[in-house]
Amino acid sequence: MSKKIVIIGGGITGLSAAHRIIEIQKENNLDLEILLIEKSDKLGGAISTIEKDGFLIEEGPDMFFTKRPWALNLSKRLDLDQDLIETNEKKRGTFVLWQKRLVPVPEGFLMLAPSKILPFLKTPLFSWQGKLRMLMDLFISKKEVDDESLASFVRRRFGNEALERIAQPMIGGVYTADPEKLSLRATMPQFLELEEKYGSVIKGMSYNEKENEGDIGARYSHFLSFKNGMGTLINTIESKLPENSVSLGETVKRITPSDQGWKVLTQKRTTDASAIIITTPSYHAASLIQNFDPSLGSDLSSIEYASSAVIILAYKREDISHDLNGLGFVVPDIENSNLIACSFSSIKFEGRAPRGYVLLRAFVGGALNPGICDLEDTILIQEAEKEVSQILGISSAPEFTILKRYPEAMPQYHVGHLQIVEKIKEKLNRHQCLEIAGNAYSGVGIPDCIHSGEQAAEAILKELF
Repeated sequence: MSKKIVIIGGGITGLSAAHRIIEIQKENNLDLEILLIEKSDKLGGAISTIEKDGFLIEEGPDMFFTKRPWALNLSKRLDLDQDLIETNEKKRGTFVLWQKRLVPVPEGFLMLAPSKILPFLKTPLFSWQGKLRMLMDLFISKKEVDDESLASFVRRRFGNEALERIAQPMIGGVYTADPEKLSLRATMPQFLELEEKYGSVIKGMSYNEKENEGDIGARYSHFLSFKNGMGTLINTIESKLPENSVSLGETVKRITPSDQGWKVLTQKRTTDASAIIITTPSYHAASLIQNFDPSLGSDLSSIEYASSAVIILAYKREDISHDLNGLGFVVPDIENSNLIACSFSSIKFEGRAPRGYVLLRAFVGGALNPGICDLEDTILIQEAEKEVSQILGISSAPEFTILKRYPEAMPQYHVGHLQIVEKIKEKLNRHQCLEIAGNAYSGVGIPDCIHSGEQAAEAILKELF
C-alpha cells in the first residue's frame, strides 16, 4: 500500500525535505507519494528573486555559507555547479558605521575579535583603551560555562567597547538579536570552544588563521549565490517534484493522529497521511500540535521571534559619492539609527544592476528595534532612504524602491535554546511518523534549513520503510 507523506510549508526547508524524499524514493523504488502544502501563492518562503528594469533583486537571503556544506551539496546534486558565483573578490571588506561615518572592519577581524594584530592596532574603530582591553583576552583565564549570552562573553573577554562597536552589529546583522539574550553556544559555539581549547580567543584564532582551519567569522570567499539569483535553487527543486505534489494557497488548520497515521485538515479538505513533516515557524507548529500534545506545543511556543524588513533602493552610480569599496556596512545599536545593516548588492555579486547603476538593500527591525516595523510602508521607506543617503552621500532620489516585510520570521536563540530543542526532540519521539524542521532549532541559515529538512525526510522514511 502506497505511503503518503504530507509536508507542511513550502519554504526552503519544506522543499528540501520533499526533494530528499523523491531522491531516496527513486534510489530505492519506494511506493510513496508526497503532498507539499503551502499557504501562500508561491514556493520559496523568504527566498525570492525578482527582476525589474534590468535589475536582479533578492527580496530575501542573497547567498549561502559553504563551510556549512548542505546548500552546496544540494546545489551539486541539482547540477547547478555552473550557476554558482562568488562574492566580488576585489571588494570583500565590510564597514561599521561609527560616529556617523563608515569605518572599514580591520583585516583579519572575525565577528568579535582580531586574528591579526597590526590591522587591529591601526583601526580608528576602537579607542586605545578599548584596544588594550580587547588584548587582555590573551591573559584572562578561561571560564567553564555551559551557555552564555553573546554580551556576557564579549564583555568578559574583550570589554564593553568591543561589544557595542563590533560584536553586536556584526552578529546582530545575522540574527537580528539582542546580544544580552542571544546564546553563544547555540549560535557561534566556536568562540567558546576557542576559549576552552586555547584559553584565549585571539590566540586560538591566530593559530587557526595560520593553519587555515575552522569556520569562524565572515570569510567572504565561502559565500556563494547563483548567476540568476537565489530563486534558481527554488525553481530547480520545484521542477524536480512530481506533478500535482504541490498545493499552493492552502492553509493547514489542524493535524490529528488517526488509525492510518494522521489526518491533515485545511480550509479545503481533509487528507489522510502516513507521515507529516512540519516546516513552518515553531509558533505555527505549536498551534497544530497543541490539541494532542500541549506540552510539546508549549515548548515550541517558547521560542521567540523577531520581525524585520528590507528596503531595496536603486540609484545611478554617479549620484553616490562613497567609493562603495566593500560589500556593505553594519550599524551598531549605539548609533541610534533605524538601520541594522546595508548590503551593496550590485557590488557583492555581478549581474545585479545595469551598467552605471547600483542596487542597495537596507535592513531594519530586529529584536532591538521592533517598533520600526509598525510604521506605514511609505514612512518606513522614507526613513531608510534618508539614512542610507546621508551615510553614502547620495545626491538624488532612488530610481525605485521596494519594501519587503518579514513579520515574526527570525527565531531568537536565547540562552537555554539548546535545552529547549532537546526537550522538543524528546517529546517529538512520542509520536510516530511526525517530524518538525526549520530555522527555529539548529541554525537560521539556508544550509541549516536544508539540512534540517533533509534530516526530517530521512527520519520519516526510516520509520515508514
